[in-house]
Amino acid sequence: MARAATTSDAFNAVAEPRRRDILNYLALRERPVGEIVASLGFSQPSVSKHLRVLRDVGLVDLRRDGQHKLYRTNAEAIRPLHEWTSTFERYWRRQLRRVKERAERKVGRAQPELNARRNHDLDSNKD
Repeated sequence: MARAATTSDAFNAVAEPRRRDILNYLALRERPVGEIVASLGFSQPSVSKHLRVLRDVGLVDLRRDGQHKLYRTNAEAIRPLHEWTSTFERYWRRQLRRVKERAERKVGRAQPELNARRNHDLDSNKD
């Protein structure tokens, strides 16, 4: 089965790490291309190419202010990504809780033995 083009949908578009970096950078406020280039250290053509893909799939909006192009994230378009990844967040939270509970049980079983050993060591040092 052929792999879908990275420009076909939001999930494929964010598979590219530099696009995720751009989305993270745009999360707080809209920014011009030059600021994105300067902050992230990517070349201007690369940033423009990635912004184009993000715009094509609807993850980024463009607003013109005179000759300036300002980009910002489209929160509504990002929502399906967030909802999908939250499934895995719940899974990992549950897994980590289980690991924590198991470790706490193990420490709880070991605690009486450690206390007994500590008391024995203290008694031995009194001589």
